[in-house]
Amino acid sequence: MTRRLTALITIVSALAASCGGTDGDASGSITVYSGRSEELVAPLIDQFEQTSGISVEVRYAESAELAATILEEGANSPADVFFAQDPASLGAVALGGYFAELDGALLDEVDPGFSDDAGRWVGISGRARVVVYDSGKIDPAMLPAAEDGFIDPAWAGRLAVAPTNGSFLAFVAAKILIDGEAATLEWLEGIKANNAPTYPSNSVIVAAVDDGEVDAGLVNHYYLFRRQNEVGETIAANHFMTGGGAGSLVMPAGAGILEGSDNPDAAATFIEFLLGEEAQRFFADQTFEYPLASGVAANDALPPLADLAPPQIRLSDLAGALDRATDLVAAAGLL
Repeated sequence: MTRRLTALITIVSALAASCGGTDGDASGSITVYSGRSEELVAPLIDQFEQTSGISVEVRYAESAELAATILEEGANSPADVFFAQDPASLGAVALGGYFAELDGALLDEVDPGFSDDAGRWVGISGRARVVVYDSGKIDPAMLPAAEDGFIDPAWAGRLAVAPTNGSFLAFVAAKILIDGEAATLEWLEGIKANNAPTYPSNSVIVAAVDDGEVDAGLVNHYYLFRRQNEVGETIAANHFMTGGGAGSLVMPAGAGILEGSDNPDAAATFIEFLLGEEAQRFFADQTFEYPLASGVAANDALPPLADLAPPQIRLSDLAGALDRATDLVAAAGLL
């Protein structure tokens, strides 16, 4: 468990209606541990307080750090809700046995492939793995449909990775679950043999591609849109891999209710709010993530989620595979 923690430490009537279904009489206050940044979700939480009458105290930190904190606090955690950036952090808390089972009405809002199969957490919004590429240098028709194509020597020195980044490690963990450890190590060694440029984060890779520093890089899809909001038109573009492997991974941000919550009704109302139409549209149009609640379409700038063919894996299992993912990235010489 210690190693797992170390690996992890890498809106008004419509809203009122959406908050009133499962636990319409909920009131009082809740504490939310949020792995989503204050800059991103504070406006949503303010709106929730206004429409529900429920007071929210928020502790912001990295998702992995908060997962570790919950596991350390155990049954004495003051958190009512854990709102995490990634399924691995959620999975670690689920494996620890600290989530209550969610009401079926909440779970039914989201495709079960984007939530915990035991009903302990539910997906809120999704981020797809992509290859960001220099559209001035690369014909998109020549880009591989799956990550395995990028270990071809033709890509030597051209595909950047962020080996210490949490989303890259989650991608490697997914590849382990899909293809096994031997094939994953072989892929990582191929990336190393190709002298892949390494960067500390997704956003730095996107900037490097857009500045002509490197031809392409493995990132999450929404970082390109963030850069476009900052600088305007970009030469960088996203390539969605639809081969069905780890390169097609869609990682949900999600939320669960702690078993020891002092106000589970209010906690459920908060999650119901996050799955409501206005909050889902916020994620679609402000952060360019995929809304995961039924009936809310993705931003027109994105391909439909159904076209991405994400791999059929148990997302909570990513937590258990992060140890080996870190080990294999190190063994391949990428750390």
